[in-house]
Amino acid sequence: MSKLYSILAGLCDERGISPYRMCKDTGIQPSVMTDLKMGRRHTVKAETASKLANYFGVSVDYLLGNTDKKEKAPAEEGRGITDEELKFALFDAPEEITDDIMDEVKRFAKYVEEQRRNGHIK
Repeated sequence: MSKLYSILAGLCDERGISPYRMCKDTGIQPSVMTDLKMGRRHTVKAETASKLANYFGVSVDYLLGNTDKKEKAPAEEGRGITDEELKFALFDAPEEITDDIMDEVKRFAKYVEEQRRNGHIK
């Protein structure tokens, strides 16, 4: 059994899902997990590692067993955007946007990100 499999299985347990569910959610072939479990493979492609790390909200380094820190480094998380920047980008009259509207925009953005992370949106 590979170290990567052990880490992935642990993350699945923490989330309360099966490795098969993780594969379905991320679009990864279940045979990849079987090969990791059986020791026929010890790693995955960079693209797959990135997809899995994003799915679990951990760093690729954590996923590959290179660090004990689960959190992504600030550079991995991307640049934060202020409410003012978001209002300017999305609305013609940003000064008229209420807090309730901004909360709804943020909820929708989180929903879209989760759908993308689960492979439902490309």
